[in-house]
Amino acid sequence: MKLAAFCDEDTAIGLQLSGIKTAFIPKNNLLELWHEITQNKDIGILFITEKIAEELEKELKEFRILNSLPIIVEIPDKYGRKPNHVDYVNHLIKKAVGIEVKK
Repeated sequence: MKLAAFCDEDTAIGLQLSGIKTAFIPKNNLLELWHEITQNKDIGILFITEKIAEELEKELKEFRILNSLPIIVEIPDKYGRKPNHVDYVNHLIKKAVGIEVKK
């Protein structure tokens, strides 16, 4: 399984420099590209910017309920973290291990 990103061009460049080779950059086809990504069974972890996650809120929530892979990690874009961000990775850890991870 591989790592992939669903993000803007600037974030993709940074992630590619850190070793993530597959990046999906939406132009005008956000929903179409989302369906293409979710059909790809090779992706184990998908990094998605909070802005895109916000735009795909309904589809993302439904996908998380019905699927365990890929694990979707929401990351901030170059403008920083959104104030109402929910940390789903922390939620997954708490669900699996039973303890909450705090900074």
